[in-house]
Amino acid sequence: MIGFYNYTVILTYISLLISAVGIGFAATGDPFTALFCLMASGVCDMFDGMIARTRKKSTEEEKRFGIQLDSLCDIVCFGVLPAAVGIALAEGQSTLLRVASWGFGALFILCALIRLAYFNVTEETRQATEGGRRKSYMGVPVTTSAVVFPLMYALSVLIPAPVGLWIYPAFILITAIAFITPIKVPKPHAKGLVVMGLVGLAEAALMFWLLFR
Repeated sequence: MIGFYNYTVILTYISLLISAVGIGFAATGDPFTALFCLMASGVCDMFDGMIARTRKKSTEEEKRFGIQLDSLCDIVCFGVLPAAVGIALAEGQSTLLRVASWGFGALFILCALIRLAYFNVTEETRQATEGGRRKSYMGVPVTTSAVVFPLMYALSVLIPAPVGLWIYPAFILITAIAFITPIKVPKPHAKGLVVMGLVGLAEAALMFWLLFR
């Protein structure tokens, strides 16, 4: 079979499968469960890089394969899935909201794709010239979707209509622009990942509260 098969890619594949299921939930009118899939994919993304770095004898082709694979999965997990959730949330609402959700969602996926393609090119160049671990990103990372959109969903539920209905699509648009804006974003390391993990747990607790309130 073509491709490279070792333990370093397993978590990336799991993340993709979870998000594919999440897209299915969004398509069948269950954005709430789809957002839990988004958060689960975010957890997988937090650890897949750590696992990849434990393999010390990867060839250059394996390293490049890993870069491409990670970004191809990210466009589904953190590009298509959040957009699908936004479209699902707009179902049954005003025509303007539905059109905006579809339009902003399409733009969001396009910007995520551009951001990931740019990252792939610059990362391969960086590894060839610098080596070591990346210290910062140019543009907001696509994976921030896993943190941003569960919170936006919660706010859209807690804030009365019509304002609440527009929170999620508004942040789809804002985040899309942030993906391709040349903002230098420090790469989170151990402490930053702990903070993100705590934020994720808080968001999960908030989502469960919304479910059972």
